[in-house]
Amino acid sequence: MNAKHPTFLTPPHSPSLAPDITDFGDTGPMDDKDPLQSTAEFVGTGDRLYRNYHPFLSVQAGSKCTVFSDHRDLYKKIDNTPLGDVKWQSFSVKYTGAIPDEGALPWMEDSHDVWFRDPHEVVRNMLTNPDFAMEMNLQPYREFATENHERQWKDFMSGDWSWAHAVRLLLFYCDKISEDPDTHGSTFVPVILGSDKMTVSVATGQNDYYPLYASISNVQNNVRHAHHNAVAVIGFLAMPKTTKEHTETPGFRNFRRQLFHSSLSFILKNLKPAMMKPEVARFRDGHYRRVIYGLGPYIADYEEQVLLACILRNWCAKCLSRRGNLDEINLCRSRSHTDALIEECDSGTLKSEYSLVGELVPFMNDFPCADIHELLAPDILHQLIKGAYKDHLVEWVEKYLLQTHGKKQANIILDDIDRRIAAVPPFPGLHRFPQGRHFKQWTGDDSKALMKVYLPAIEGYVPVDVVRAFRALLEFCYLVRHNVITEKSLSEIEDALTQFHTYREVFKTTGVVTTFSLPRQHSMSHYVHLIRLFGAPNGLCSLITESKHIKAVKEPWRRSSRFKALGQMLLVNQHLDKLAASRVDFRVHGMLAGTCLSAVLASLEGRKRAQSVHALANELDILHLADLVSQFLVGQLYLDMDPTEVPDSLIDCPRFDGKIQVFNSAVSVFFAPSDLSGIGGMKREYIRVSPNCVFIITDPNAHGMQGMDLAQVLTFFSFRLRGVYYPCAVVRWFNRVGNTPDDDTGMWMVEPSSVDHHAHFAVIHVDTIFRSAHLIPVCGTDMLPLTIKSHHVLDIFTLFYVNKYADHHAFEIAC
Repeated sequence: MNAKHPTFLTPPHSPSLAPDITDFGDTGPMDDKDPLQSTAEFVGTGDRLYRNYHPFLSVQAGSKCTVFSDHRDLYKKIDNTPLGDVKWQSFSVKYTGAIPDEGALPWMEDSHDVWFRDPHEVVRNMLTNPDFAMEMNLQPYREFATENHERQWKDFMSGDWSWAHAVRLLLFYCDKISEDPDTHGSTFVPVILGSDKMTVSVATGQNDYYPLYASISNVQNNVRHAHHNAVAVIGFLAMPKTTKEHTETPGFRNFRRQLFHSSLSFILKNLKPAMMKPEVARFRDGHYRRVIYGLGPYIADYEEQVLLACILRNWCAKCLSRRGNLDEINLCRSRSHTDALIEECDSGTLKSEYSLVGELVPFMNDFPCADIHELLAPDILHQLIKGAYKDHLVEWVEKYLLQTHGKKQANIILDDIDRRIAAVPPFPGLHRFPQGRHFKQWTGDDSKALMKVYLPAIEGYVPVDVVRAFRALLEFCYLVRHNVITEKSLSEIEDALTQFHTYREVFKTTGVVTTFSLPRQHSMSHYVHLIRLFGAPNGLCSLITESKHIKAVKEPWRRSSRFKALGQMLLVNQHLDKLAASRVDFRVHGMLAGTCLSAVLASLEGRKRAQSVHALANELDILHLADLVSQFLVGQLYLDMDPTEVPDSLIDCPRFDGKIQVFNSAVSVFFAPSDLSGIGGMKREYIRVSPNCVFIITDPNAHGMQGMDLAQVLTFFSFRLRGVYYPCAVVRWFNRVGNTPDDDTGMWMVEPSSVDHHAHFAVIHVDTIFRSAHLIPVCGTDMLPLTIKSHHVLDIFTLFYVNKYADHHAFEIAC
């Protein structure tokens, strides 16, 4: 039998029934005592907000008293709260250029409102936030590993840009700043910006909004991921529209783009004085420091980068490579070079040779030491996940199948690929595709989920080089997503990029595509340089601003009346900021000690479970479970004894016939800063019983998979013996296939372990369980029967991939 052509253990038309599993919630970022995880969900209007905001409104269980008389009283108290209060302001923008002889065009007479909050005050509030006190870097630094003195990059201030820029500020304008003695020793605070157009609803009309976000680079990456108050909405930009006749005219396009830059320049103007001369700001650690601000990286997708860099589409905003050959090595763009070109070249030459729109003035030209080409941040979500992976490789596979097999057979194959994806076993935090992947509206979460399960699904239907191209791109994506990136990691990233460029040629040789000169794929060549500049990209990804969309735009819009919704959304955002700031202040002063919930949630009552080892053996259909418990007790009781004192036979092993307690799930807490986690990088994961699998540590001194085994958890139970509490799990073992990962997919393969042709079970201590593992069946070239569902596959397949792409922590350990 071919290693990748498995057989079924049981007939596929009669799979076992799905297990009865009690749902204990999903995976989520968690630190046990992390105050950032207790943010209330209090978006709402009227009495709905009053009901939902229970942490502040509730008192002791059973009491009929409330803190506020009604929702109007609540709103009044919020409005009177000074904490976190940064008022919304607005200004209007109108075209003031030359009017054609035949009269003004429609868009020339329109006025556009821009709403914003003073970013200077927003940034000062962030500096005083006590939640950031111990998670903030006050000066640039360079970090080296203790073991081998290898350079490594993590948070933004560990990058070369902050180091060089702090020095550059002292030399700016012929030492004008350094001549001021107050400048020396100032804390450098780079302001991160981000913007992205979004649509909240199509069904009720085209409701588009253009939020502008700000953060500070001093806050560490894990805080920016875990705490939405480290990223604040500071504006809603205008989106001018006109008739179809004038939409594509150069005049309107330039007006729309310049409106964007002029609006940003106006919104940020209050930061400019402190970019030249330091000001004194209070930090939450109780100290006052001189701070000097600067414009830091800008988080944007490709369309936004084109707008920011004032270039034409299909060119690179970071370098001078021509659009027909983007992968050609070329010089980086810079503000000084762009200014020189605009000074020397005419408009036609600027566009044809350098893709520059010379009529536009970037907003960063109004601020010192700000170069938009340098400050465009890497964007993992839109460049890699949605771009190179979903929009390119996944679409190319479909084109390849259509071209190779014809429409009818290609559709049959695509249906089987969908069935393979739908049959993937569940995993904590993994988005499911019960109907396959063919739906119209893709979100970032959908694209990320597809990355984790797509590779094994296409194997057998596409050439090996296609599989290896997917593997190389996945390796690249997961490596750049690491929380800490070392010199070795940079070398691995470059190797993955080289392999991707090599194996993607199969799409050109098969005629699927004619060129790889694609801006989003080309952006991968800049990642190593950008990591050296800005630290780990996971702190600057648009995943952060996309998640902020939900709280700052989508939910406030849904709670609005839909009529002139923006004003209501602004008010909701202001209320949320005040409540968040009040909560932090209350916690600092000890006002939230203990519980403020109205009642304790009742315990979940599942079906009655076994209360003895014998009953559990019957329930699981493992007749020798009592012997397994005895073997477990031998390992626990005789761990440090002389081998000659350990019982040789089961007859002499200790037996347990007392009462047990059975559980449907357990919680694993582990350090996973590269994934969505708590402020300390800790992640809490629920491990449910079958069909979930787990990594079990068998050799703590070995690296990666060499020190771990895989097992399927059938149940958890606990008991007491001689005053000692033993939390246990009944598991079914899997064996590794070979001593290295699969050459094509890069994933380890495992198969069910057996003893005398029977499944290999064991009882283990829960402390040996590391975390959940995700197994994907190896389907080979056979079509998947329609009757097979996701909860069947662990029982009927004989070969599985250990999915290291399930999340970023799995990628780091399953190597």
